[in-house]
This record gives sequence, C-alpha cells and structure tokens, in this order.
Amino acid sequence: MIGREKQIERMKYLLKTNKSEFVAVTGRRRVGKTFLIDTVYRKQICFMITGIQHGNMEDQLMNFAIKLSEYTKNPVLSPPKDWQEAFYQLKSYLKSLSKRSKKVIFIDELPWIYTKRSKFIQMLAHLWNDYLSKEKHFVLVICGSASSLVTKNIVNDKGGLHNRLSEIIRLKPFTLSETKMFLKSRRINLVDQEITKLYMALGGVPFYLEQIRKGESAVVALQRLCFSADAIFKNEYDNLYKALFYNAEKHEAIVALLAKSKDGLIRKQIREKIIAKGSYNRTMEDLILSGFVTEHLPFGGKTHGTIYRLDDEYSVFYHRFIKPNKKQSKGAWLKLSASQAYKIWTGYAFESICHKHIDEIKQALGISGVYTEISALRVQGNAIEKGFQIDLIIDRNDNTINICEIKYYGGTFKIDKAYAKTLIERKQMFIEKTRTKKQVFNTIITNYDVLSNQYSLAVAEAEITLKSLM
Repeated sequence: MIGREKQIERMKYLLKTNKSEFVAVTGRRRVGKTFLIDTVYRKQICFMITGIQHGNMEDQLMNFAIKLSEYTKNPVLSPPKDWQEAFYQLKSYLKSLSKRSKKVIFIDELPWIYTKRSKFIQMLAHLWNDYLSKEKHFVLVICGSASSLVTKNIVNDKGGLHNRLSEIIRLKPFTLSETKMFLKSRRINLVDQEITKLYMALGGVPFYLEQIRKGESAVVALQRLCFSADAIFKNEYDNLYKALFYNAEKHEAIVALLAKSKDGLIRKQIREKIIAKGSYNRTMEDLILSGFVTEHLPFGGKTHGTIYRLDDEYSVFYHRFIKPNKKQSKGAWLKLSASQAYKIWTGYAFESICHKHIDEIKQALGISGVYTEISALRVQGNAIEKGFQIDLIIDRNDNTINICEIKYYGGTFKIDKAYAKTLIERKQMFIEKTRTKKQVFNTIITNYDVLSNQYSLAVAEAEITLKSLM
C-alpha cells in the first residue's frame, strides 16, 4: 500500500490493546477508506455491512439480515423490525465468538444506513455502551464518505456516543510524492511535470489515478478520461455530491461558484449569490468537514475576511473544462490545453497544490521544526493607496515571515527589472500595512526553477521548485 503509514500504525495498535476500541474513518469519496480498512483488518473482520445508497429503513434492515446470515450461516427468516432488534441479533452472534483475539465489526457507508427517525445512531450507541465497550476483544469501525454526517452525529455527538471514539482517522488524497510512488507502483513512469498536470486535474484520489494507463502523457490521459465519447469522468461529478449530502443542490451551487473563482471568495460574496443564511451555514460546514472547501484566514488570524476556496481538484477541473465542453470529444483537450484559459487555470491549480504541501515547503526552507501560521492577505486599493494580494504567507515563530509568490510556467521563470520592482514594492506595502517588526523574505515557488540573474538575486531570498514538493 502506498502512503497511509501513520494510519496503518494507529489501526494496528488498536488490535494490541487490552480493551475494545471504537474507530471512525472519514474522507472524500474514492479516497480509499474501505480499501485501507479491509487491508489492515481483513483477518479480524467478524461482521461487515455496507449501507445501501438511497435505501430506506426497510432496505437497510433487510441488507443487515442478509449479511448477518452470511456470517452466522443461518438462513434469512425475516428482517428485524427495527435497529434495536437488529443489534440484539448482532450481539447474540458476537457472544458466540471466541474472546482469544480482537474481532472487528465494520460498518461501511454508515451515512447511507442512517435515515431520519430510524434511531440507528441511538441503537448503535446502546450496543457500544451496553456490550462492546464492556468487553476487551472488539474493534468497532465506522466509515463514510459523508464526513460531515459522521462528524456531527458520531464524533461530536452530545448523547450516547459523546467522547466514545478511540481514534478518528481522516484519510486525505495522496500528496504529490505519494502520487508519484503510486503511479510507479503501477509501472507508470512520468516526469514530475507530467504528474503535476494530472494532479492539477484529478488530485491525489487513488481511484482516479488508477485509471491512468502506462505510456500515456497527461494530455492523452485526460483526453481519454474526461473528454472522449465514453469518458469515465464526464459524469463522475453528477454523483459525487449527491452520494454525500441530502439536498446536494445547495452544496453543488457553492462548489460551482467557488470553482469559477481564481482566488476564492469571502463569506459575503458567497451568500449574496447563493442561499439564505441558515442553509448557507449548514451547507458550508458540510463542505468544509468533508474536505472539499478550505478556509484561509487573513494575516493576523482574524476570522473576518476569511477566504473560502474549493480544494477538490477534480471539481474545479470539471467546472472549468469538462462541463462546458461535454459535446466535444476528439482532440478536445489537446486544443483546450493550449488555450489562454488553461494557462490561467494552471496558475490557480498550482497555487492550490502549494497550499496542500506546506510541510514540504517548510522542509525546503529548512524550518520543519519551527511553528508557523499559514494565512493570506488581500488589501483593496483606493484613490490614496495601491492594493495588493499575497496568497500564501508563512508566519514563523523565529521572528521571520515568508511572503510567497507562486508561479506556474512552461519553463524557467525569469524575473526582470519590472517584476523585481513589483516584488520589492509589495514587500514594503506588506510591512507597512501589517506593521510587522519581523524579518520579511520574498519567496518564489515555481514548477521549474528561477533563472539566476541580478534581479532574482536581489529580490528572491528563497526559491522552491516542484522537486521540493515531490
């Protein structure tokens, strides 16, 4: 398995403890949650059930009865009438098992099983509190792509499951480095620039990366997967949010709005164009908890002026290129990837990648052990003052600040006299606006490298390339 070392270590540790454990595994759709759990706990699983998407309570209970019969080897007589009876039957089966080693009960896609007024969560809490937690040989694992529902109803539950979880494992998409290793494990050897082009469009989602074929360039792969007549990712978006959220239209409306914004939007800008306050708060919370949207605090840590950005590469790529070009097929991406719209998008996409690889950036700067706060800053210009924007600020505990200039280019990035003047002025405006007493460094992050000349040497105190992010 590529990556996931820390998660695997934590999960295996729970098999060695002298008490029952309760684990929640969350993460976006297609990120590999079920694969991870099955790989680590395959030999210990004594019962597993997967929720039925859009199934009602009767569907879920029948599914439970069928799965239980598979493990008990008893015929299905009739489904339990409710979850209280269902978990009573499960408890009877679990009592018949040996106590010599840990047994894993795995409930996959829990949000699909959970239906209103079903009392599923309450009865699950009762099973844990009344039986499982009092034994020493169980690991209860719950999993679901609808991370917001799991977080609200399990992790932050104020009732029977309050503070009951032993571990919360949030599975994120692969980093650039893990993506490179994953592709190599499939004998797909691409240079860093090609991997980045794929990552900007599909992110580090394992299921998406599994579709890449040996011998394909990024352009050829994206043409086949996103723009050909039977492209697998042409309609992936249609089920992505509907599989996670009730009334997904509200979530999709915010996603579509953010996908078209290069620099992200503040709360006021989103609410003016989308939905009423109450619905907005719940919907935005869902998207943040599920990892699709990230909050970027302004410099100084004040929540006022927080910038919201769409953090899912595929969703951005879908709205920017796939959706507007669904009627095109042959050679569509070859044409689009040479357009000005593509060049503008790559700048935004590479900036998003940098925000996801702060640890790698800190390592390249030699400050891995230094506490930092990550932020951004927008200053609106007026008749008196010139406005400016910094999309990545690394505020360090060693009395230093890196203000980062992120550039995605087709080759070596060159700083000329005019651009050097812009960087010098922006640095001075930042110091004056924030009144910081810290040392401020201009930091250039680019996908290739920076041409060494009199201007780069004068204004760039630090340079980071794609190699460091890899």
